[in-house]
Amino acid sequence: MTAMGVFELGALSSVPASARPDLLAEVTHEALVGAGLLGAVGVVEIDPDLSDTATTQAEFGLQPYMLANCVVVGGKREGAERLAACVVLATTRADVNGLVRRLLDVRKASFLAMERAVELTAMEYGGITPIGLPAGWHLLVDRRVVETDVVVIGSGVRRSKILLPGALLARLPSAEVVDGLAT
Repeated sequence: MTAMGVFELGALSSVPASARPDLLAEVTHEALVGAGLLGAVGVVEIDPDLSDTATTQAEFGLQPYMLANCVVVGGKREGAERLAACVVLATTRADVNGLVRRLLDVRKASFLAMERAVELTAMEYGGITPIGLPAGWHLLVDRRVVETDVVVIGSGVRRSKILLPGALLARLPSAEVVDGLAT
């Protein structure tokens, strides 16, 4: 049995996020504290140049199903913008123009431009995480992510990763676990 927030996955070995809040975006830290999950997740410092999913996987000997991506999408309905973050395993792609579009009840859903995603989330591109998103956003989590024992996600900054049981993502405020979110 591992201590809370201490996980080993491939060549990654985390420490409790409570011990290294400096490795989290401010909004991510605040969200973990607010949800009572700061001690339940791990964080590991990495070289920011290794932050993208494929590089993290290769560098640290991870299988693709051990990593999850958080993509930010939006669409409009009757002039009102509807935003969401979708969390899917790295082995899959979010069904943005199918299921996500229908869940947001918009005519067309699109990935947000990098600059806009960074501005709205207060996180670094390449480190955007489902933890600490703006209030009012939809948080759609593919069931396969929730069923993953330990998954690697962004921390809000490029210089670290969060390791946590996938089931904890379902406990985040506004999280909706969705079957078939990804293809």
